[in-house]
Amino acid sequence: MLRLIAIGLVLAASARAADVLKLDDAIAIALENNRNLQSSALNVAKAREQLAATRTRQFPGINLYALGAQQLQSYDVVVEGVHMTTPIQPTGTIISQVKQPLSSLIRIHRNMDMLKTGVKLAQEQTRSDRQKLTREVKRVYYSLQQVESSLRSVRETTILYQEIAKLTSNYVLQEVALRGDLLDAQTRLARSEQLDVQLRNQEAASKEQLNLLLGRDFATEFNVQPVLEAKSTEYTIEEARAMAVRNRPEIRQAELQHLQATQDLRAKKAEYIPDVSAEFNSLNFLNWGRYIPTQSVSVGVSLSWEPFDWGRRKHEAAQKQRTVDQAKQAQTVAESQVLIDVNDKHRQLRYRQAELRVVQLAQQTAIENLRVAKNKFAVQAMLVKDILQAQVSLEQSNADYQQALTTFWNARADFERALGEDQ
Repeated sequence: MLRLIAIGLVLAASARAADVLKLDDAIAIALENNRNLQSSALNVAKAREQLAATRTRQFPGINLYALGAQQLQSYDVVVEGVHMTTPIQPTGTIISQVKQPLSSLIRIHRNMDMLKTGVKLAQEQTRSDRQKLTREVKRVYYSLQQVESSLRSVRETTILYQEIAKLTSNYVLQEVALRGDLLDAQTRLARSEQLDVQLRNQEAASKEQLNLLLGRDFATEFNVQPVLEAKSTEYTIEEARAMAVRNRPEIRQAELQHLQATQDLRAKKAEYIPDVSAEFNSLNFLNWGRYIPTQSVSVGVSLSWEPFDWGRRKHEAAQKQRTVDQAKQAQTVAESQVLIDVNDKHRQLRYRQAELRVVQLAQQTAIENLRVAKNKFAVQAMLVKDILQAQVSLEQSNADYQQALTTFWNARADFERALGEDQ
């Protein structure tokens, strides 16, 4: 009893030394600090920058060209009997142009529509990454809960084995138990102590993994809350399917990819339109001689068009149309896969609920059997091997229960992710 109290005090002191990390807090920290998720968010920023860069193409373009050169020959011109010539000397030419696109605004706006869809696609990918991260945090957290629960069970078992080994040792001295029974009890005690070391190693590895997901120093010490009791499913399968169709990033991404492919096709067809622009041009001639005007200024409309391209644009548009068809098929496949996933996760969750009920009853049975066995053993009415077997049964039932409980919460987390819930 004193040893049990001492262990309890050590555990309490350990719990105070390390902060208790709640699951909701762990998820919030991960969503804020996880480096992979931050990298995913940068893709959204990149897509917005690309959109902003394309938006500037609808405004007037300002170009400046300057040339400094040494003339190698003169230009002689006779105008109405007046002989004019340019000097052979360094000259300069400056061409300034302000060009406002007109007809090409159609193609620019269609490209902008496609890039706006690209921003939404990047946002959906980030949302998908958030859901994956949340699921991974829950998985590691639940495994930690199971390990810590197993550690508590192993410590209790170790205490019991110590007591049984002590009692058996006394019975051997009294010649009411065999030495083999004592060795068996000591072996089980050693195995329990070995399992304690193994579980501590698993606990350390899981904590490092969770700290990495949370984007903090892997050596940060913390404890997790005990695993919660199971809760029933709140959604019928019909409600789950409807929610998944509304929320799952895969469906939304497939829709956006189909929309983007359609917008890309419209932008390609806009290339048939001639490029018409309003222009302001200024030419400045420096040191060309007094007979050459120093400046020429004009305002006009320019047209650029490729009337015959050997069918290139036709084939490029046909390629874009094939992409649209592929995206439409992918959208149908994505929705079917999501619904199949929801059905599967819903079935798994129901099965884990039923499994949990079975192991709960088995655990209660094992607890009662051990209580009876301990009472009989105390009055030497039971063999050592019988009480050890009862203890083994309880250990197994406890392990089965913790495993079933953790598996249930994992199944529930999978189901929630199948619904498209962000947390």
